[in-house]
Amino acid sequence: MPTFHYPCPGCHTTNSLHEADCDFEGVDWPTIEKAYTDLLSVLTAEPDGMTEALLRDAIPADWSGLHKAALGTLEREQRVVRDDGDDTLRLLTAAEFKELVSEPTRDPMRTIYEHGSVPGCHDNAVFAMIAWYEMVGLSWAETKENVVDWLYTSGAWDRGGFEEPSPEALVEQKRHVYDSGYGWKEKAQAAKRVIDRHR
Repeated sequence: MPTFHYPCPGCHTTNSLHEADCDFEGVDWPTIEKAYTDLLSVLTAEPDGMTEALLRDAIPADWSGLHKAALGTLEREQRVVRDDGDDTLRLLTAAEFKELVSEPTRDPMRTIYEHGSVPGCHDNAVFAMIAWYEMVGLSWAETKENVVDWLYTSGAWDRGGFEEPSPEALVEQKRHVYDSGYGWKEKAQAAKRVIDRHR
């Protein structure tokens, strides 16, 4: 399954050093990780899912605000979904998750994905796409394939403005973004502003 790093539900750190205004400042990372594993251990054992009330009763610890926030993060990152109709929480399989994350659905990534990069934001857009796919846990090969496909299907490559001879060469040149685990949000927001001006 694509990797998940148990981020703090408040500031998304994956260690005990929280941002100053984080709701969970002072909570050590092993405690945050345990809140996630409490939830995931129960959801993994129930592949057909369960209601939130049953989940609360089934976790091996007392339900806390940290558990609630961790569940919210799992839902926002689309690791856990609520089935329509009965509000059943279900942990996605690895295959379901990979299929779901191959196409970003929230802004600013959705704008970049749907409209493609334009001259003036190519570096930020490609950086954001690579960093986003790394963040959701795709391998480098999967990331490269998705970003190359995006460059073609979004029309970004045809718009020009790239120095590299091919999309494959461009993405390979940006592998350091994937390897370093850089965040995507700042670059994505900057690219979206430029794309929105061109629309």
